[in-house]
Amino acid sequence: MFNDIAIFTLTSKLHDENAVQRQTVGFLEELGLDHALIGSDFSTYGTHTLDIIYVRTGGTEGLFKKLLPQLRSQSEKPFYLLSSGSSNSLAASMEILSFLRQNGIAGEILHGGQSAIIDRVTTLAKVSAAQKSIHGCRLGVIGQPSDWLIASHTDAGIVKNRLGVELVDIPMEELTKAIASTPSSIPHYQAPTSAIKNALPGAMQICDGLRKVIKEYDLQGFTLRCFDLLSKIHNTGCLALAILNSEGYVAGCEGDVPTMISMFIAKHLIGVSGFQANPSSIDLETKRMILAHCTIPFNMVESYRLDTHFESGIGVGIHGEMPLGKVTIFKVSGTLDRFFLAEGQLVGNKFLPSLCRTQVDVKLSTEQIHYFLTNPIGNHHVVLPGHQKALFEEFLKIM
Repeated sequence: MFNDIAIFTLTSKLHDENAVQRQTVGFLEELGLDHALIGSDFSTYGTHTLDIIYVRTGGTEGLFKKLLPQLRSQSEKPFYLLSSGSSNSLAASMEILSFLRQNGIAGEILHGGQSAIIDRVTTLAKVSAAQKSIHGCRLGVIGQPSDWLIASHTDAGIVKNRLGVELVDIPMEELTKAIASTPSSIPHYQAPTSAIKNALPGAMQICDGLRKVIKEYDLQGFTLRCFDLLSKIHNTGCLALAILNSEGYVAGCEGDVPTMISMFIAKHLIGVSGFQANPSSIDLETKRMILAHCTIPFNMVESYRLDTHFESGIGVGIHGEMPLGKVTIFKVSGTLDRFFLAEGQLVGNKFLPSLCRTQVDVKLSTEQIHYFLTNPIGNHHVVLPGHQKALFEEFLKIM
């Protein structure tokens, strides 16, 4: 059930080791964590995706205090204290956590029913795995942010310090040269019109050109000043972004760096980068809003059809339809000091001629709807499948 989790134990010498060990095995088997048991040797503490200290008995507070300098030298992560309902485990855990708090050190007791502990460990493991996989990654900013993104400044130093992610500025000329050197191919996508059929080879050249840039700069994702392609290439990047997002890269529109970072966090937490979209209309009475854009990852839709790019009427855009049901809307600011998270219901897919091609109709709460009209973080927001608020809040709390 869980990967790369280690459980270290604290046990008072006053307790019978054989009896404690029997209780330990049974307790961890119920949680599906018996395979993670390390024991009382803390030499590898801090090297795993998630390290847990199982306070097996009372009388262990002094042992922990003595160990603390070693543990802090090995890891600066919060302490997670697993507690059973036996042998004064909870009482000792509470004393240890109080001591940690007094010394300004973060920690938490994992205790309760079986399902509650499993759910919490699952969340912590996902967050820790995401942090580990994000650190050291490189994200490209191809062509700089679009001119209209006047409120979407990003501090690269903060991003590097807090996420361990390097932002790499890449001139648009690098992409146009890569596209020019890419041979044309016959794509397998079904074109509903001759105009789209004629645009498909060029759209695929853009995709293959982006692959070259990704490889050359060792990127795990990028955001593209895509409107420049309208004049330079007479085509659009919408199809390329739909493809690359579904292949595991994070591919954002309009050079929007905060949205790219939001998508990158999502990709590492839940496995999909999300639908970058413009909030296009809001109905305060019904608490519904339509979000739209001309691309969406192919691995997020039930069906799709190709169209032209909305504003220009050229190239290849995507009209995708997401599954109805639970969704989360997410956005972090470029300085990582603000975020928005809202859980809602996707109640419909639209195809209005006055908006970008993929259009989702989402119902939120009154408070959530008013955020977009009173204190938004830029215009683009990321729509994600499922209710993910607790998971994202946990990541952002320790980011």
